Amino acid sequence: MEEPSFVLRPMFGCLACYLHGRLMLLLADRRRPWCGVLVPTEREAQPALLAEFPALVVHPVIKKWLYVPDTADDLETVGARLVELALAGDPRLGVEPTPKRRAGASMRPATTRRRLRPAAR
Repeated sequence: MEEPSFVLRPMFGCLACYLHGRLMLLLADRRRPWCGVLVPTEREAQPALLAEFPALVVHPVIKKWLYVPDTADDLETVGARLVELALAGDPRLGVEPTPKRRAGASMRPATTRRRLRPAAR
């Protein structure tokens, strides 16, 4: 928490930890599979993290993220090591947050919006 770039925000009813402007960890204390430590990461980084941390598994809902369930015997040890890697800026951890949409903005890109009226000739 002493890291100047650290930000803690609610997300999915959990606590999202941001460091260096990236979403690094999600601390979850809800019903399974939302109970443990979620590790946002790019799919390319997953094999290296899975090899280093056998307790990590692919999250059953957000398959692009990894997860240490609260039932893992070494949850605290793995969690502490993940925090160390996040503080060090390990590129395998974290994802860039998606920019917030303006209120009322369409989900579709402007180029694919349907016209409401025929084009004037």
